[in-house]
Amino acid sequence: MKKIIIMISGRGSNMLAIARNVKNGNLKNVCQIQSVFSNKADAAGLTKAAEMGINTHCIPSRGKKKKTYDSLLLNWLKSENPDFIVLAGYMKVLPSEVIQEFPCRIINIHPADTCQHQGLHGYEWAWEKKLPETKITVHFVDDGLDTGKIIEQKMVDLKGCNSLEDLEKRGLKVEHEFYSECLRRILSSEQN
Repeated sequence: MKKIIIMISGRGSNMLAIARNVKNGNLKNVCQIQSVFSNKADAAGLTKAAEMGINTHCIPSRGKKKKTYDSLLLNWLKSENPDFIVLAGYMKVLPSEVIQEFPCRIINIHPADTCQHQGLHGYEWAWEKKLPETKITVHFVDDGLDTGKIIEQKMVDLKGCNSLEDLEKRGLKVEHEFYSECLRRILSSEQN
């Protein structure tokens, strides 16, 4: 069974969906959550993970020099030695040292087609462009911003969305199912 660390910065809705699937869903007997990590001590997802009995860890990034924070993060990740690192709303760019230490073992979900939009505000981008559909992208993390090898994409029908909030709800519903499906395929194929 693969050990994963889930990294978050906020509410952790994707982390919670993964945690539920690890407990009783399509990730049961595929992986175990070693820890939920955040760079923000007040991240709501840390509290939710702890309430589920999941180990949590925080290295606050605020007020630290980038080099100091990056070094602390790398040392902690090396000491934990997870099989995979799963980014689920982690809002900092990982340092290249972490990416080099865990090549093709860091996975991210992005709320847009990474060939069309990288970086923040994927749903806002789709809303402003008045797109009839968008794609959720699960990809490996490389040194670029949302430029890593695409693992899978899933279409989200945006027709009938009357607000950005509607669009985000529709997208998150897809994310919460799709991310665990992708992780199951990736982690299961790794076990063979």
